[in-house]
Amino acid sequence: MGHRAPPGPRAGPAARRARRRPRERRPSSALAWILLFVLVPVLGALVFAVIGSPKLPRGRQAKQRTMDARIDARARAVVPDVAVRDQHAHTPPWLPSIARLNRTLGAMPLLGDNDARLLTGTDDQLAALVEAVRGARHYVHVEFYILCLDTTTAPFFAALSDAVARGVRVRVLLDHLGSRGYGGYRATLAELDRSGVEWHLMLPVQPLRGRYQRPDLRNHRKLVVVDGEQAFLGSLNMIDPGYNRAANRRRGLVWRDLLVRLTGPAVQEVDGLFVTDWFSETDELLEPQRERGPDALRPAGDLLCQVVPSGPGFDVENNLVLFNSLIYRAERRVSITSPYFVPDESLLMAITTAARRGVDVEMFVGETGDHRVTFHAQHSYYRALLEAGVRLHLYPAPSILHAKHLSIDEDVTVVGSSNMDMRSFGLVLEVSLMTCGREFADQLRALEDSYRAVSRELTLEEWSRRSFGHGVVDGLARLTSAVQ
Repeated sequence: MGHRAPPGPRAGPAARRARRRPRERRPSSALAWILLFVLVPVLGALVFAVIGSPKLPRGRQAKQRTMDARIDARARAVVPDVAVRDQHAHTPPWLPSIARLNRTLGAMPLLGDNDARLLTGTDDQLAALVEAVRGARHYVHVEFYILCLDTTTAPFFAALSDAVARGVRVRVLLDHLGSRGYGGYRATLAELDRSGVEWHLMLPVQPLRGRYQRPDLRNHRKLVVVDGEQAFLGSLNMIDPGYNRAANRRRGLVWRDLLVRLTGPAVQEVDGLFVTDWFSETDELLEPQRERGPDALRPAGDLLCQVVPSGPGFDVENNLVLFNSLIYRAERRVSITSPYFVPDESLLMAITTAARRGVDVEMFVGETGDHRVTFHAQHSYYRALLEAGVRLHLYPAPSILHAKHLSIDEDVTVVGSSNMDMRSFGLVLEVSLMTCGREFADQLRALEDSYRAVSRELTLEEWSRRSFGHGVVDGLARLTSAVQ
């Protein structure tokens, strides 16, 4: 049986949330909107009409509160009300308070007795997913921001089809606009229909069908759960690593992703997140514990894990709060990998403060990018980071380092779908996995070492030599990124 941190206040998440004030815009965002209205009032009014509200519709927020309350109640019934055991010789004394914070915001408890393994190459990642689906006996839950049938992903779709033919319940969620933007979208849906998979679009933008919210409020999560016994989550989209675009092929761009295979009691938290998203899209409340096999909650190792959901369905930016809290707790080292780094003021302050108080802070970012505006906005933060003593490692082109992870000191890590940018904090649904355990942290550190071995370190002297025009474009892109 897993173990968790002591619960917070006795009121459940729904009651606590009802007492909170609605989330207010950050100052930089408010200023960007004001400037847009002043400089181009007509365009500003049109843009605000389309993307002015950073919140999901009230009905979806109510569903999120319902699921938070159910997850909280079930965790209290299943997980003993005891403090986290010192399962590792070096478990940080501050970990229970971080776990309590995460649970207060996202309802998921910290659980022990887990095991996790990193999968780093596209071939190995897809092979592991296909093997897991082919071994399914009860059900398969699939959720991707981008789900696309192509020559690379065809074996995964074939495994889903075979599972349905064996009598396995296969449920699939794919983000509407995230997936629709790539070739083969209709062929993908046709294949799901042909296979007998139960599938639904996430956050569909279909105003003629009465389904509409701000178009850039997306579900960016990537996860697969098989029989409640193993889960996969991370940065991997189910699409060819070149993203099936001619422009990417011309540039030779290839995405480098990270996937975690998780076993143990924490798998039920990942499954609970899928159930939440399924309920939000279908009004059907699944009971996976009735479908899963007897081995679903069996201890798998000694890793402490906590799933941290975030997104516009919550009143607090859960992932931002997690990142800031961990960075401020760091004593010796912080290593950050983020393909899109456009932080708010609080995260930039946390990172630069850590470096100035003597923590060894390093960041891995791409030498090239696939989103021009975001790439320039990211550049606008480099001087502040370098002046504070943060070491910036540029992962070499033409690879796009798409992995998203954070490691703190020797034992604590975060891996998931969340970028360190304002979109991921406030506009899209994400999932992060916080872990505590030396063996898994060593896996992640070995991966960071491999990044460092091929990357080039950017110096403040080199960055100071960039052109004036480059700096102007960076600043404008930074201002644009704040319009939320």
